[in-house]
Amino acid sequence: MGIGTSIFLIALGAILTFAVEASIGGVNIDVVGWILMAAGVLGLILTALLWGRRRESVATTEQPVEYRRVEESRDVAPPR
Repeated sequence: MGIGTSIFLIALGAILTFAVEASIGGVNIDVVGWILMAAGVLGLILTALLWGRRRESVATTEQPVEYRRVEESRDVAPPR
């Protein structure tokens, strides 16, 4: 779940919890809103943790196998 999806779930849950006054038979819309907000917050936390791990740098101690010297040769004399 990405950051955008998490924020969308939080916003949708807040709308259902605080702004909607309708009732559906057998479904409490306030509870659905709280569940969506909790899922959004959990997704936001997990996404932040995964992004933090992804940004860690890995240091290697191995040296390159060999160094090569590159020399440039010109067949034409440089301009005066």
